[in-house]
Amino acid sequence: MNYYDFLNSNLSLAFGCTEPVAIGYCAAKAASVFEGEIEEIDVIASSNIIKNAKSVKVPGLEGRIGIENCAVAGAILGDSEKELLVFENIKKDRLKEIDEFLKNKKVIVKQKEDFAGVYIKVTLKNEGKKASVTIENEHTNIVEIVKDEKTILSKQRHELTERERMDFSFDKIYEFAKNCDVEKLKYVLDREIETNLKIAHEGINEDWELNISDVIMEKENKDIKDLIIAYTSSAADARMSGCELPVVINAGSGDQGLTLSIPVIIYAMHKNIDRELFYRGLIFANLLGFYQKEGIGKLSAYCGTVTAAAAAISGISFMNEDDKEITANTLSNALAVISGMICDGAKCSCAVKIAASVHNALLCYDIAKEGKYFKSGDGIVKDNIDETIKTVGNIARCGMRKTDTVILDEMLR
Repeated sequence: MNYYDFLNSNLSLAFGCTEPVAIGYCAAKAASVFEGEIEEIDVIASSNIIKNAKSVKVPGLEGRIGIENCAVAGAILGDSEKELLVFENIKKDRLKEIDEFLKNKKVIVKQKEDFAGVYIKVTLKNEGKKASVTIENEHTNIVEIVKDEKTILSKQRHELTERERMDFSFDKIYEFAKNCDVEKLKYVLDREIETNLKIAHEGINEDWELNISDVIMEKENKDIKDLIIAYTSSAADARMSGCELPVVINAGSGDQGLTLSIPVIIYAMHKNIDRELFYRGLIFANLLGFYQKEGIGKLSAYCGTVTAAAAAISGISFMNEDDKEITANTLSNALAVISGMICDGAKCSCAVKIAASVHNALLCYDIAKEGKYFKSGDGIVKDNIDETIKTVGNIARCGMRKTDTVILDEMLR
């Protein structure tokens, strides 16, 4: 798969936080093959899915949170054909059916032991009949469908890898963003700009959970950096609070999609960056985001807004046509400072983590423009940016595995 196909395929839409929504999609898919009235719903999910679905508000469900609500909503009200838009345009006059199901029927949730990343299995039951759907590795990657002990779909293990592993490197991404035919990516980029900017405006203009942007926008001497932080964090504030607007995701995450794109969008608009150069900066930032997450994994104890913000501000450097070394040092500096900020699930405080990550990356860009950067051997920094990205991935995927377990244990206490 080339970069064109990869971006066109992976810059997709999601309505709500992708983990609880993936549970709803899995349940809706199971319901599409199930016969009869559902009496019991069993959910087995990885620790990362449980962590991210525990506290976040799901759009369309009017404040309902948690795995049980999402599983029931997906099974009885969701549209499986919409995948991660499964709850879009859900029938509000039927939401009480979710409460009735939880009151009178059974929903059992269990953790999938020793599985890091995306894993969801939803089984629907009634008087000897049952249907199950299993999702693995990616939020919409259905690997098995079973109806009444008969296997309808089964993928072999070699098919469970994340689409196709891309040939990523900083230099290859840089050269592609410099020289690619942007016309081949205009549709997905325009959709990303329009969709993610719309929820940012919603977060700025309406009253959501934290209203972090109000604190930033009250400053007397606001500059472009303040606007970038305010718009990016307010978009996540709205999304985590149940805003009924979709977002374009990156590496399976809506918050990372917002953190990657909105700084580039706001900067380009306020600085009147040439539209083609704007597209190229967005391409560069998106591919850097995917590259970093390839090593970290879709879900982990490592807060992905750190890498997303680093990629976004590197995208701004790219749009400013800085020396390539400045752009690389911006990314390296940002990763060296706050890598390791924990992910303790999706919820409103994610907006503040995004603000911190973007602020850090902007500061590290200023440092890089002064010709200053962390040298190899300064902590986790390596000889080149690719080795530093690899190191961050190893720390997140392997080093923080126990951290992930402890975080979930504390959250479920």
